Amino acid sequence: MIISSLASRASVRTVSRPVPIAAPNGATVAYTDGACRGNPGPGGWAWAIPDGAWAAGYDPTTTNQRMEIMAAFQAVQAIEGPVHIVSDSTYVVNCFRDEWWRGWQKRGWKNSKKEPVANRDLWEPFIELALDRQTTFDWVKGHSGDPMNDVVDRLAVAVALSTQNMTGEVPPTEEQMGPPDSAGPRSSSLRSAVVSLDADRPALRDGRIPEGSPYAVVGIRAADLAESEAGKKLRRHMSEVLSAQAELRDDLVVLTGLRPGAEQIAAAAATDAGIPYVVVLPYPNPAASWSVHTRAAFEDACAGARSVVTLEKKLPSDATAKRSALGRRDGWLRSVSLGALVVTDGVNGEADLQLNKFTQALGDEVWQIELDVLR
Repeated sequence: MIISSLASRASVRTVSRPVPIAAPNGATVAYTDGACRGNPGPGGWAWAIPDGAWAAGYDPTTTNQRMEIMAAFQAVQAIEGPVHIVSDSTYVVNCFRDEWWRGWQKRGWKNSKKEPVANRDLWEPFIELALDRQTTFDWVKGHSGDPMNDVVDRLAVAVALSTQNMTGEVPPTEEQMGPPDSAGPRSSSLRSAVVSLDADRPALRDGRIPEGSPYAVVGIRAADLAESEAGKKLRRHMSEVLSAQAELRDDLVVLTGLRPGAEQIAAAAATDAGIPYVVVLPYPNPAASWSVHTRAAFEDACAGARSVVTLEKKLPSDATAKRSALGRRDGWLRSVSLGALVVTDGVNGEADLQLNKFTQALGDEVWQIELDVLR
């Protein structure tokens, strides 16, 4: 497949305000969104034309990113003529804005790390179709008051909960979209449902974590950080931040994976602040290869947690699989959390990437601590 010659046919703009979209070249405007409970887990996608047709589809085992791609892909497939996609997914929009697809194609569908591009089975046909159909893109901030963004969000959530595909030629009814707060009916068989824990940002709810307002803590990984002077300062500062968050949400629950470094310190800081914490593990026994001292600290922290959640039952076979599992864990944290604290040091690329992704997902609800400032 050769798509480089089609590059000039797709374009992207970025908006962050709930205003009517003026599509270029008379294209049909379609809002799209995806939802997933668990990441991976049951999910749904949706697209809708303002005051017009719409569709929403269910996938029993998927990821949030796949649902975002599928929503836009389905819209372009279903709508005749040029389409202008409005999405709150930077994953979808940036593929065209930053022309990620060019590098993927040039490297034989490998990313910058020379690893296979995730979701290639969707990306490849979607990119070809989007460019061929002169598709254009706008980014809109999710949960920012844009009425149509709210419509497709509610449709995607409703389908993920009901497991039933839906479609219509006129705007969906309130019953079809589900409650305005995306609460929807609870699904005991899937152990999770969507509830609105914050008026400004509905979050996905997983029954494995206690009731309350989930707040994730992630960031730099360093085996010796907790015992260092910088680590002790970080613990005090983190405790202050968490205490401030608890004043805003008196049912705050800290989510931490207990990886050595920021996550390990998070458990201690939460304890200092009198805030319960939940340990979220990507797979069983992640501390097996750690030092005796670090493993003991991990076990003590698990013992002091309100609960321990293990997201995947299978132990990864190698380092690459472990990194992938950690990525899925971070995706899960972003999907269930109302806010996050990310610790960076200006050097650690993984922490910077976490900051970027959590900010994309949670916006102003992300608090950054620069470790260098505390040294």
